[in-house]
Amino acid sequence: MVRLLTLLSLLAAGSCGRRYGLDKDGYHRDDVGSRRSLQTPSTPAPELESEYWSRDAQSELGERAWYDGSSGYARNVVMFLGDGMSVATLTAARTLLGQRRGQTGEESRLSFEHFPTVGLSKTYCLDAQVADSACSASAYLCGAKANLGTIGVSGHVARHHCTAATDAAHQLASIASWALDADRDAGIVTTTRVTHASPAGAYAHTADRNWESDGDVTAGCSGHAQLDIAQQLVHARPGKDFKVILGGGRREFLPNTMTDEEGSRGRRYDGRNLISEWLTEKDSRGVTHEYVWNRQQLMEVSEELPEYLLGLFEPSHLQYHMEANHTTEPTLAELTEVAIKSLSRNKEGFFLFVEGGRIDHAHHENLAHLALDETIELSAAVEKARELLSEQDSLIVVTADHAHVMSISGYTQRGGDILGPSDALGDDGIPYMTLSYGNGPGYREPRGGQRVDPTRQDYRGSEYVYPAAVPLDSETHGGDDVAVFAWGPHHALFSGLYEQSHIPHRMAYAACIGPGKHACQHSPHSTT
Repeated sequence: MVRLLTLLSLLAAGSCGRRYGLDKDGYHRDDVGSRRSLQTPSTPAPELESEYWSRDAQSELGERAWYDGSSGYARNVVMFLGDGMSVATLTAARTLLGQRRGQTGEESRLSFEHFPTVGLSKTYCLDAQVADSACSASAYLCGAKANLGTIGVSGHVARHHCTAATDAAHQLASIASWALDADRDAGIVTTTRVTHASPAGAYAHTADRNWESDGDVTAGCSGHAQLDIAQQLVHARPGKDFKVILGGGRREFLPNTMTDEEGSRGRRYDGRNLISEWLTEKDSRGVTHEYVWNRQQLMEVSEELPEYLLGLFEPSHLQYHMEANHTTEPTLAELTEVAIKSLSRNKEGFFLFVEGGRIDHAHHENLAHLALDETIELSAAVEKARELLSEQDSLIVVTADHAHVMSISGYTQRGGDILGPSDALGDDGIPYMTLSYGNGPGYREPRGGQRVDPTRQDYRGSEYVYPAAVPLDSETHGGDDVAVFAWGPHHALFSGLYEQSHIPHRMAYAACIGPGKHACQHSPHSTT
């Protein structure tokens, strides 16, 4: 309610109304990708082929392998994804973390900022300078760049095409699939819906990130269109073989005639209960399995973990950490711990994808305090993974899919409140905030020819909407390069500047999984 009142006050002050179509969350602009055409000169024809990106990654990997210097191999790989975790977000989050501890803050470090290797990845997509979480997921999980809004498919699939993603020739295999092919286990953990763009990159092939349930697909397509993302997770490989699936999104699995455990109605129009179908499919295999929907159930089942675990803790996304009911909702660190303990039972190893997805959502709302807190929560989850795994046989990679347009400005003295105003005033004599956005709902229309004083509202609260320069109902992503941190076997492969699509190939090389040269010679299973 407080956030609603804050947004209403900004609207009253003249902030913008809706100007563009947004996705089903109201965060991401949904019209940009649909304007693009594969015939545009901005997409060279060779780049439409997934093999182009594979060859590109393998070529540079071959060069880097000569001076990698690591021994051993990564039996386990954990990839942490801070959705929208720009470099500015890292700087501000570490400062907030330190200030919460009573320090000046700037000298603090997030857990993964202690990792021995850091690099940068280029996040552009085939048809966009600035990426969304769909095309970027295709890059960092499947190893090929794709069109905006599409997941797990090559550039031959245009956004919104009803059937193109069903063509196996256009489908991309993810590193999770590579792990399963090597007799390892795989799983996903996220604070978003498990059918959302980032986690879907591990298992789905779709022409539109928004086609999470059947109603989303049929709204734009008729006849024999592709399967919705939730169906792919439950019934198609590799999703059906994931040992751990933890996050939100119950509504995408339930019929619209049914309410879930917390009274929210499902969104499916086909009358199917995919949670029940997941349970039935596991019964047919004769494997142990559990479905949980709250923290207490998760903690109980973690004492004696089944072979397969499905946890859906909210109808949509998990709550922001600062606003969550922690008696019913697990933290990202708790979800990560359960997932690692479950997957670690496979002596061959595993691949796990973990997403701190609500960093992105808070940025879209210009809620910087929440975005930084979600980043700190991701840091805690990474630290938990380090405690549970060995640096000798486990590779941890931490990165982001894209940036955001939050900046840190002014010349505030060291130790100044990162959430507060700059020490200086604007030339108009009015304060300005250290953190601000290039665009978004935090735009304040000048009154009487003067800029609105942003300090007149409580900027220490989680609901404070930070100022934005350009009025938009949802802040946009940024096109900056993003950081990549690595720890464990062959961590040095992740230094330097490279295409985002190189990341899964480098993880696969370290783990000795995947196609082609990923059958590397440092595996204990190697015959040479």
